[in-house]
Amino acid sequence: MNPSPQSNAPLLQMRGVSAGYGEMLALENADLEIRESEIVALVGSNGAGKTTLLRVLSRLLPCSGEIRYQGRPINGSTPDQVFEQGMVQVPEGRQLFDRMSVQDNLLMGAYHRKNRSEVAQDLERIYGLFPRMAERRKQLAGSMSGGEQQMCAMARAMMAQPRLLMVDEMSLGLAPIIVDQLMEVLLSIRSQGVTVLLVEQDIHLALATADRGYVLETGHIVRSGPAKELIDDPELQKAYLGL
Repeated sequence: MNPSPQSNAPLLQMRGVSAGYGEMLALENADLEIRESEIVALVGSNGAGKTTLLRVLSRLLPCSGEIRYQGRPINGSTPDQVFEQGMVQVPEGRQLFDRMSVQDNLLMGAYHRKNRSEVAQDLERIYGLFPRMAERRKQLAGSMSGGEQQMCAMARAMMAQPRLLMVDEMSLGLAPIIVDQLMEVLLSIRSQGVTVLLVEQDIHLALATADRGYVLETGHIVRSGPAKELIDDPELQKAYLGL
């Protein structure tokens, strides 16, 4: 991976970003930054604007304001360009190729890579990170459990050599024991130098693992700071945790 041209700058920075659909703004004047090797949580209820923010970062949705990645503006970049620069998303709902094998799904994550021997080496490394996927490598992706499919989606994203991994609603519909396993994987991914943006409705789950967090409500970022401080915030506890 190429080093950031400005090592002291955030890996990703949003300033005054607004976006929407037609005349309706779903994200308004949002500021956010993510530094190297952090896990940053973006939390909020359904409809808060989390998916819009991810679509903006992936360059699937135009916006006003400025987005800088690795110190450079990317407002004019295409989705393929930011993907090739290492901004990789694990989408909500996994979006696997159900009738393809697990291994073929993983190889789809490396479709833009030219060095086949490096891809083969990475495949074995990813199987080490996701041993269940190694066991299921010949199985059709659509025949696996929901938790296994989420592992497959995350493993596919890792095959793209992400520098910033954006994970959308990882825990949705999964049993707590599976979610705990996936959180351990995220911590392992971070220890390998990959930065993580974790987008979640489950505010306690996300903030319990993250270094820092942002709270999004009706398109506005209303809180930000160290994850532990946000978890202990009485207003957030009342609004999101029922305490």
